Amino acid sequence: MIAPAWSLQDIDRLLAAAVGSGEIPGVCAVAVTADGTRYSGSFGNRAAGLPWTEDTVAWLGSMTQPITVIGALQLVEQERLELDRGLGDVLPELARPQVLEGFDDGGRPVLRPARTPITLRHLITHVAGNGYHFWNGNVRKYQEVTGLPSIVECRNVTLSHTPLMFEPGTAWEHGMNIDWVGKVIERVTGQDLEEYLRQNVLDPLAMSATSFRLSPPLRENLAVMNARTPGGLTPIEFEMTQDPEFLMGGGGLYGSASDYLILLQMLLGSGQVDGTRILRWETVDEAFRNQIGDLAIGKITSADPASSNDFELMPGITKKWGLLGLYNVQETPGGRSSGSLSWAGLPNVYFWVDRDKGNAGALFTQILPFADPAVLDLFDRFENAVRALSE
Repeated sequence: MIAPAWSLQDIDRLLAAAVGSGEIPGVCAVAVTADGTRYSGSFGNRAAGLPWTEDTVAWLGSMTQPITVIGALQLVEQERLELDRGLGDVLPELARPQVLEGFDDGGRPVLRPARTPITLRHLITHVAGNGYHFWNGNVRKYQEVTGLPSIVECRNVTLSHTPLMFEPGTAWEHGMNIDWVGKVIERVTGQDLEEYLRQNVLDPLAMSATSFRLSPPLRENLAVMNARTPGGLTPIEFEMTQDPEFLMGGGGLYGSASDYLILLQMLLGSGQVDGTRILRWETVDEAFRNQIGDLAIGKITSADPASSNDFELMPGITKKWGLLGLYNVQETPGGRSSGSLSWAGLPNVYFWVDRDKGNAGALFTQILPFADPAVLDLFDRFENAVRALSE
């Protein structure tokens, strides 16, 4: 079957129609090849009467994770960290982790010591045993029973006192793993995570609109969060705490689509963009390989319907995890190459990187709950359109 021809104007119309239908209040979509920007378009409003642009600042949610992991991989390249060594000597908080086995008849947690040391590779690939309350009912129940605050409050007690959900290395679960990676970076470098990433990733890539902290210029360009309710889309108050006890390496960054596009171009360029090298090409090659062996990633069920729907990205495709994102083993029906990486963030922001076909892109909205059907459909159609432009 021959894919339909697309033009840049067709993509404009696709995005404009999604906004015009009322399904999405505002959107920015960007795409890049190793040579430069392939598409950039914004439609709708970031707030009442204020248009969304490619420089609009949005909460990235879990699209923070590749940026934090890149920082950790730099330290691996410098031999200041090892992927497969236990982290207890770096972070004493990880020296004696506990595993939650369940709850007794009185509803009290039943814990046991973990038998396997947690490594950096475990954390980076989400097999360390950490969960998020958004998708794991036992994490949610444990935190409620013990009075722990939500992870989005960025309180140290939440990380240090929430047990593992399984023995490290035995399953995959998206959880508080990259938040721990951020703490590892801080402990090894002696720097605040923002400071380290600013010096070693964000500033070298000229990602000036990406930060954990909302400076006045970033706040002036911030997109409003919207909740999809039975009555339709409703603007809501939402902001990651600006006075955190720790910077949430797994989900705390704000940034613009134009900034994120530079990051994607760097990955297409095997660690380099515009003469600036962030990672060795060997490290990027390794990032685009399956890192979890026989483990696989399937449907993820919500434990917090206000934050996330049930979802399965790329249903019907065998999915693994690389070092920087979700790894599809087979080519997708839309033509994304096998061995590509992709991931997403809670406020319905998404990206993909297809090194074989030489394209990457991202789609930004600010809508809760995650896995919004209208946004997922638009992201899929946008990616297919970008691919058609390149063929």
